[in-house]
Amino acid sequence: MKKLLFGILITLIVSCNKLKHVNYTLFTGTIKNANSKSLTIKNSSNEIVREIKVSENGTFSDTIFNTNGYYKFSDGKESSSMFLKDGYDLRLNMDAKEFDESIIYTGKGSDVNNFIAQKFLIKEKTGTTPELYSLNEEAYLAKMDEQKNTLEKSLANLPPDFVEQEKANIKYEYIDHVIKYQPAHGYFTKNKDFKVSESFPNVLKGLDLNNEEHYKLFNTYKGIVGYNFSTSAKEKSEKENISFETAALQLIKESKSKIISNNLLTNLSRQVSVSNPNAEELYNGIIELSTDETLKEQLTKQFNKIQKLTKGKISPIFVDYENNTGGATSLTDLKGKYVYIDIWATWCQPCKAEIPFLKEVEKKYHDKNIEFVSISIDAEKDHDAWKQMIRDKQLTGVQLMADNNWNSKFITEYGVQGIPHFILIDPSGKIVSSYAPRPSDKKLIELFDELKI
Repeated sequence: MKKLLFGILITLIVSCNKLKHVNYTLFTGTIKNANSKSLTIKNSSNEIVREIKVSENGTFSDTIFNTNGYYKFSDGKESSSMFLKDGYDLRLNMDAKEFDESIIYTGKGSDVNNFIAQKFLIKEKTGTTPELYSLNEEAYLAKMDEQKNTLEKSLANLPPDFVEQEKANIKYEYIDHVIKYQPAHGYFTKNKDFKVSESFPNVLKGLDLNNEEHYKLFNTYKGIVGYNFSTSAKEKSEKENISFETAALQLIKESKSKIISNNLLTNLSRQVSVSNPNAEELYNGIIELSTDETLKEQLTKQFNKIQKLTKGKISPIFVDYENNTGGATSLTDLKGKYVYIDIWATWCQPCKAEIPFLKEVEKKYHDKNIEFVSISIDAEKDHDAWKQMIRDKQLTGVQLMADNNWNSKFITEYGVQGIPHFILIDPSGKIVSSYAPRPSDKKLIELFDELKI
């Protein structure tokens, strides 16, 4: 009897070892006509968790650790959603020329991921974005209801734990579409004053906007929370006649979730910039409310940089930038005149849209005490394209090329994060505006008149 019990005990121990938790997903497959030499795997926070090499014959194989949720794989510019869970052994077969239409999964977890692949095609059949949002309210809601019902029916026979999550995901995607209808319909029908009717469903009513688990799991839910926060802050700002920043910070103080409030503060931190007159108030509020020490450290560096770029401070300088007419030009060469700087690139459509307006302003002030300087941050490989565009667009003023594109010292010292970006410097080399009005903005001429240029 003792030997029998001992044998049973040994069997149980071995069985337990066999049931040891697997903390990874095996992801293998073959991609025909691959767009790139690697697959990029991102999690629901859009963070890269794995780069998987794709061989010359299109095969790949790798292990992704600690998986449980929604992911995305990208092959060059193309991408597709996935659901990964520890213990999955997933194989992908795909032709990148057809991409979504060709995706087929086999192995453990294939049922769930084939659903996700089909989900995209179901949405595609519902209609294109302009087509959908151009529909009237009744037709639009009918389309969204039909899509939601079709997706939920497609969940039949899938694992219960996934079904529960995916039903929540489908619900949030539906809500997201509905709350976007008013601005999107106004945009696509060119009716900026469009408002939905009183009978239009208020899909945010009663929705829990403090669900930390769903905030981490569903990007769409995170977007809904962000949308509601921005809308509420704007309404509060208008109603109480306070700045958007003050309203936003007050709302965050009322938040029940540290995870969500920290994320909202991270998003708000992007508005601590030279273009925001309320940057200091926002900076102080974020430092007070955030528990993210990394964010506070980075934001303090950014704010200190902004402080050096306020009106009246000595401007950062550029030295020996290539001049299209030959030779090199430095900011100090232009001392004694106001300098209006346009930071741009040949690939930037908004930059090119400003060119006609910039030409008009230059023409109006050609005999005044001001120099118009355009600094291209094109990469070295686009040097010829820069030269050609100057000729094709008949660009006037001083045309310069930065020495290291985005990483040029002058560009980074001004904290330029997007282009076009305009700067105005006075004759003594001091900053008038680190974020000056665009040529298409009537405020630019008002500023010039105020300075008596």
